[in-house]
Amino acid sequence: MMPPDHSPSGSQPASRAQLERRRIRVREYVTHTAGLAEGFVQANICILPKAWADEFLLYCQRNPKPCPLLSMSDVGDPALPELGRDIDIRSDLPAYCVFRNGELVEELNDVTHLWRDDLVTFALGCSFSFESALLEAGIPLKHIERGESVPMYVTNVDTTPAGRFRGKLVVSMRPLNAANAIRAVQITSRFPRVHGAPVHLGAPSLIGIDDLRKSYLGIGTTDVAPDELPVFWACGVTPHSAIQAARPPFSITHKPGHMLITDLANASLASF
Repeated sequence: MMPPDHSPSGSQPASRAQLERRRIRVREYVTHTAGLAEGFVQANICILPKAWADEFLLYCQRNPKPCPLLSMSDVGDPALPELGRDIDIRSDLPAYCVFRNGELVEELNDVTHLWRDDLVTFALGCSFSFESALLEAGIPLKHIERGESVPMYVTNVDTTPAGRFRGKLVVSMRPLNAANAIRAVQITSRFPRVHGAPVHLGAPSLIGIDDLRKSYLGIGTTDVAPDELPVFWACGVTPHSAIQAARPPFSITHKPGHMLITDLANASLASF
């Protein structure tokens, strides 16, 4: 399989998304993508062998809140032309997680050497995409202000099984005061393809989160001020939970917080 054409398109200037992907591709940028290429859709990534792809597709269809499908590749093809003409999924994420038999075995900045002709890529909507709308509405986001990724948590909420895939819902959390929490519900409800409205707010223990200081993989700002509520959105890291339960022999995901930046405009996903 030949890699996608990375050459510039004619004389058109590269978009901010394309420029950021090029930086990532040559390893000039290897950290989280929160706040990067503002205005462009970011995507969670899950890569599986063809023998597991149909079941995972059904899993996404049955769990559209945590796994809103934006695009699915052809078998063995590292391109995602619906999301960007020059995308090469093997090198265009800042960091990847590699799983073998459901166990996370390594984190890499490039997976070209692991690519196989039977692999299928799934691109799922990401909550980083609706953050632009929250910021435009004047809603502060602590992790953006601190230059960090958003914290994530594994809940006690079961996802709907599909074949061998099942597992607990993973959520992202943003602390907001009550007024901003209400506005955030209203705003993110317009973005169902990037997780939509929150799944829970306040009382994290009701969804199995006993200590907000203990986020998934220790990622992100976790403090909640006395005048704030923890607001939880379904998260595209949920496939980690599903992979750990299904135990496919080989799979690759984005490292949490390290997304694919696409050429789609965030506004194109809004519904009114």
